[in-house]
Amino acid sequence: MSYDLNDRKKLLLKTVVQEYIQTAEPVGSRTISRRYDMNLSSATIRNEMADLEEMGFLEQPHTSAGRIPSQRGYRFYVDNLMEEKPLTNEEEEIISRSIIKASEVEKIVSEASQVLSLVAKHTSLVQGPQFRKSSFYQMRILPLDEKKALVVLITTNGFVKNKVIELPQSLSKGELQQVVRYLNNKLYGLTIDQVTDSLVKELKRDLFRRMEILEQAFMLLEESLTEDEKVRVFLGGTTNILNQPEFKDVEKVKNFLNLFEQEELLHFLLQCDDQSGREEGNLLEVKIGSENQLKEVHECTLITSTFSIGKHNLGKIGVLGPTRMDYPRIVAVVKSLAKKLNQVLDI
Repeated sequence: MSYDLNDRKKLLLKTVVQEYIQTAEPVGSRTISRRYDMNLSSATIRNEMADLEEMGFLEQPHTSAGRIPSQRGYRFYVDNLMEEKPLTNEEEEIISRSIIKASEVEKIVSEASQVLSLVAKHTSLVQGPQFRKSSFYQMRILPLDEKKALVVLITTNGFVKNKVIELPQSLSKGELQQVVRYLNNKLYGLTIDQVTDSLVKELKRDLFRRMEILEQAFMLLEESLTEDEKVRVFLGGTTNILNQPEFKDVEKVKNFLNLFEQEELLHFLLQCDDQSGREEGNLLEVKIGSENQLKEVHECTLITSTFSIGKHNLGKIGVLGPTRMDYPRIVAVVKSLAKKLNQVLDI
């Protein structure tokens, strides 16, 4: 959406947004005139701010007070005026060190939620990778004795499923290895969701002479397709919202904190995707106020990014805070962490 703003109005809107982010106080014309060298009189600044209010970019909470950005003002700022702020070397090091020290997928995601809230200083949400969205890496069949073997299913981002199966006496060790090689060649790179019933039937037809072992090996794949997978959402810094002046109202805070106890709502919040605020060329989104579909966060901004391997999205990270947040810095934090997760999980 485009608006007819001249350069002076853009500069004033940017200044009001940045000043309000820093102070949490309504911004008046005298404040801008005194603190910023614009070569404009207070009267000119006041007239321009009145125009911005009439156009819906600014609001005046009280008649005698200065002005604050509206949702439309924040949206225009993020889309057109914001300059990204690089993280410090120390912040980058904190993110790298926290993620690298964990080895298992769930621990990596849990660490991500904690470091995200630590660096962003807001509440963080991290939706963990889903097994069924992971890509098939390999299947192994490891003989335990003459009658039993362990079937191991491994995905590209470290998920492992296993099952003990009965070995048919008619199957030699060489034939067993042939079955494994065939399956690995056919399934490598597919997500678990892409291993459809029709594909399973096709593979069974190709290897019908070894049906006994295949029936049991495929049971592990079929169970993965039919089981009800619970998606975890990890939280960090849930009490950070209490430090924000916008959330001093006890009832408002209570409703907000209740949201954190309902994982299905958090999952819904992260999954809602109406494309608003999506940055061209990547999967970073900035949703401001009512752009979020949950009424509990209509006074908040949610900045999210997916993390992935290749073209497969594994999960999503997000920072939730008041609409008056340091957008350039939080965007930089979210991007940095998503990039680091991509690198660590790309095994």
